[in-house]
Amino acid sequence: MTAPRPFSPTLIAPGAFVLIWSTGFLVGRGVAAHADPFWFLAARFACVALAFCAAAAWARAAWPRGLRRNGLHLLAGALMSGIYLGPSWWAMARGMPAGVMALIGSLQPLFTALVAVLWLRQHLPARTWTGLALGFGGVALVLAPRLAAADAAALQWPVVLAAVGSILSLTLGSMVQKSRWLAHDDLRSASAVQNLGAVAVLLAMALAVGIPRWDGSPALWGYLAFAVAVLSLGGATLLIWLMRRGEATRTAALLLAVPPLAALEAWVIFGETLAPMQLLGFVLAMAGVALARR
Repeated sequence: MTAPRPFSPTLIAPGAFVLIWSTGFLVGRGVAAHADPFWFLAARFACVALAFCAAAAWARAAWPRGLRRNGLHLLAGALMSGIYLGPSWWAMARGMPAGVMALIGSLQPLFTALVAVLWLRQHLPARTWTGLALGFGGVALVLAPRLAAADAAALQWPVVLAAVGSILSLTLGSMVQKSRWLAHDDLRSASAVQNLGAVAVLLAMALAVGIPRWDGSPALWGYLAFAVAVLSLGGATLLIWLMRRGEATRTAALLLAVPPLAALEAWVIFGETLAPMQLLGFVLAMAGVALARR
């Protein structure tokens, strides 16, 4: 009789990350009625930075040393959190439909693959490209009803450029995160420094184009607690952990599963409709993710 295989967090980490990350759409939708997105995000990442500082101090973890290394950590946090979330939330506040934003976000794995091939000179097998294309097609089917209802032609170019730029920022931040100078630093202390980079960028955006709006309602504080504890301490940490242990394109492919799962959650929580074409898209997206991560 064979002994049971030992439990490995790598078996459940991808699924847990996708489940957590998909709830970000719901949080962004709920926060819009209560606070300015830039000020909310700045408060969120300030709380996350304090939490990681406390965790690093309690564990007596080593801190990144040297101006170059700390600068790269600040850059990674600014790109992956500040410049990614700030402009994308701003674009949605300026009329970018959530469905269009989600479809643009689904380009991130393709951007990552292109950067890996053109910049890092990596070779990706044909099944990876096929899986990414299949996953993107599945996402398009899931979001098709929202895209049909959206007046994308009325969007202004600054809004579109902000949305696309936010996805490119996440792609570049992922590459910085994978660099050999950062991969071996303690995750707690490194995350504290990176979240400070996000706070600096978001505060600058809030002061430049934000509106001081914070209604202080229990719902807003609940969204903040969830965003800090679940989305950042849970989801963002899982993303960095997965990047450190896997190839960048395989990790980015997980993001293709986020919009379909978010659509399912909206169906369960908000009673939104879910057509057969969307269910087919969900299946195709999951198949694409599985193929790209083989």
